[in-house]
Amino acid sequence: MIQQIIFTIVTILTVVLSYKAYSNIVKNIKLGRSYELVNNKGARWRTMILVALGQGKMFKYFLPALFHLFIYVAFLFTQIELIEILIDGFFGKHRILSQPLGGFYTFIISLIEILSVLAFIATVVFLSRRNIINVKRFHKPEMKGWPFTDANLILLGEILLITGIFLANSSDLVLQSRLSEHFHHTGQFAVSSLLAKYVFSGLDTQTLRILERIGWWLHLTVVYGFILYLTISKHLHLIFAFPNTFFTPLVPRGKMENMPVIMNEVKSMMGLGGDGGQMDNMDAMSEEIPEFGAKEIMGLKWKNILDAYTCTECGRCTDKCPANVTGKVLSPRKIVMMVRDRAEEVGKKLRSKDSKYIREDLKGENVVLSAENFDDGKSLFDYISDEEIFACTTCNACVEECPVLINPLDIILQMRRYRILTDSAGPSDWMPMFTSLENSGSVWQMQEERDAWTKEVIV
Repeated sequence: MIQQIIFTIVTILTVVLSYKAYSNIVKNIKLGRSYELVNNKGARWRTMILVALGQGKMFKYFLPALFHLFIYVAFLFTQIELIEILIDGFFGKHRILSQPLGGFYTFIISLIEILSVLAFIATVVFLSRRNIINVKRFHKPEMKGWPFTDANLILLGEILLITGIFLANSSDLVLQSRLSEHFHHTGQFAVSSLLAKYVFSGLDTQTLRILERIGWWLHLTVVYGFILYLTISKHLHLIFAFPNTFFTPLVPRGKMENMPVIMNEVKSMMGLGGDGGQMDNMDAMSEEIPEFGAKEIMGLKWKNILDAYTCTECGRCTDKCPANVTGKVLSPRKIVMMVRDRAEEVGKKLRSKDSKYIREDLKGENVVLSAENFDDGKSLFDYISDEEIFACTTCNACVEECPVLINPLDIILQMRRYRILTDSAGPSDWMPMFTSLENSGSVWQMQEERDAWTKEVIV
């Protein structure tokens, strides 16, 4: 009875804390602006099933993908055992599914154990790749400190989870022959039966009961801890990979989004007229100068922020970025990580309701802090430098490489548009080209108009 009470309290506490943490993340994502999605749910479901559930893009690199698959499949099947633990915990039972399922129960638990062994091997391989082999992409500047520690912690947590499974199952198998009135016969599990025979059979009954409970609680607490830990970890992709792939734009990779105001102005300059009744020239614009691109989280699309929270920090984007390979400071992974960090910071300050974060010109007695009047004196450009965003060649290598369909290029383009169109800033060798294009319609600074030659053509 005491265990039931403790279990219920721990479970309720985990649910409350996780609900609050995940709600804050969703609120942070919603800080981004809306954008139009192509309404083709069939295609979206296919993408999600193939990429998020089926790990479709992982197998571009077979060996790492295979080891990742071991952990992923083991994680999925372990949830069956977790369901039984939850039922047992609430009702004070022990292996409540064993009797109704019979031989199928033995098969399922045996499958989980085999997958757990494979997951253990994969975990050791991944720890070695990060800490012994030192794969280069795991040791870039943005991975120093917490990101590197985070990756190791989750792998160590995986080992603890596997330990809990085998500790509980092996002790249980021995106890079935000694205390059959409580420990019901389940049949011989694939791996635990060997451990029970060669490791646990010589232990006394009381010790086995303690070890069985330790294994049971270890499994449960690691899972609960994992649920809470995800909110501050790159492993949030285990959850967000599904909505992120579902909401990925159904357009060719590399297609750039037009800006209606700019597009209509260009049409007006070329004598083609406006589009859809929108402003055709600058005279039709509002008195306030429009803001192009993104300076802050609120200027990005909410999908960009969802991308940031989905990032696995695997570094494949940076590893294949030609700018990064040639020694430039641009790292697409770092761009995405900084968006997530800034979203976290802005969200936390907004929830504080502190009036010091209200824009000076909007402060007043009845003004409440909101995303619309927020200003803490910083922006995305305090996290991401001009040198980084202007180093991008828009080659789409980062977009192509991402296993969960994140688009770092879209973030870079929006920030670059802000610098060039709103701040009228940019690399010194770019600005004359823009000026010439605006004045003469040509990227080359020439005295004659671009179409002057047409006037000399004899019809």
